[in-house]
Amino acid sequence: MKRELGIGRCGLACCLCSENRHCGGCNSGDCPDKDWCQNRKCTIEKNIGYCYQCDQQCRKGLLEKIKPYGFTLFARRYGEEELLDCLERNEAKGVVYHRDGIIGDYDDFDDVEELIRFIKTGEK
Repeated sequence: MKRELGIGRCGLACCLCSENRHCGGCNSGDCPDKDWCQNRKCTIEKNIGYCYQCDQQCRKGLLEKIKPYGFTLFARRYGEEELLDCLERNEAKGVVYHRDGIIGDYDDFDDVEELIRFIKTGEK
């Protein structure tokens, strides 16, 4: 885990992403997705750092997907540091952010509250 990369503006865990060898994150000048990412554009327009800091409940952009949406809700409720602590602990327990491709253990949910419980416990 590269904790220093933290969480993306949309809630994705840049710190665990297998693509981070090519990406410095949303706030770097070298973000490969900066031209099309709705969540990056929206947070910049609202002058906030992350979707979890927004007072609106929305599912636009990457928040349409369960993983970034769940991570965003978790960070809103418990804080980014707690989310990073849980992700780090879960990784040590064998929870996988990406298996083959971009799908991993955090993607195996249909209910966001079940995902949040899984983030907290690392257990299904």
